[in-house]
Amino acid sequence: MKLLVVEDEALLRHHLYTRLGESGHVVEAVADAEEALYQAEQYHFDLAIIDLGLPGISGLELSTRLRSQDKTFPILILTARGNWQDKVEGLAAGADDYLVKPFQFEELEARLNALLRRSSGFTQSTIAAGPLVLDLNRKQATLDEQALALTAYEYRILEYLMRHHQQVVAKDRLMEQLYPGDEERDPNVIEVLVGRLRRKLEGERGFKPIDTVRGLGYLFTERCR
Repeated sequence: MKLLVVEDEALLRHHLYTRLGESGHVVEAVADAEEALYQAEQYHFDLAIIDLGLPGISGLELSTRLRSQDKTFPILILTARGNWQDKVEGLAAGADDYLVKPFQFEELEARLNALLRRSSGFTQSTIAAGPLVLDLNRKQATLDEQALALTAYEYRILEYLMRHHQQVVAKDRLMEQLYPGDEERDPNVIEVLVGRLRRKLEGERGFKPIDTVRGLGYLFTERCR
């Protein structure tokens, strides 16, 4: 699942990015509401985690704006204040659940999973580009309705590139998706994985949706839906 994390506290933002990535999610972590609104407008998300105490546009206002823009994904709000007024205001603004800081990651994960299960009938379950289809729930890929034998890492790279279709994605960004929190990263691993992925996608049909942008990264050229 693809999650949007909106948290201005750098340490907590990095912690959530790392732990949620380790749990198998694709994560976009931003520090303010303006960037969150841009991300939500440009890309599909399955759920958002929003801190109420954001600088500038508050988390409360951000939740209201997202709902006014017909964003239907679940919203979990984080708040340092445990009084009932804040919780009621957050839920009234369109949030689906709340969690008071400090919290254990296991509790956050349990609440996220519950929200995702409840919304499973309304969130995107596939991504398609021409003959290629990803089943986001089963983590499987098919090409011309034939299953592709992808490793877990190959699948994660493909899903991330397709979610960011027609954008250049740096190798470092892909490394963060595969090894969140790991400082010892070898970019050659990405080249090997992308090379294998390309060969599997090309097959007999010659489907070549992944371009290399020299010095910058990779580009999934097909428009996804």
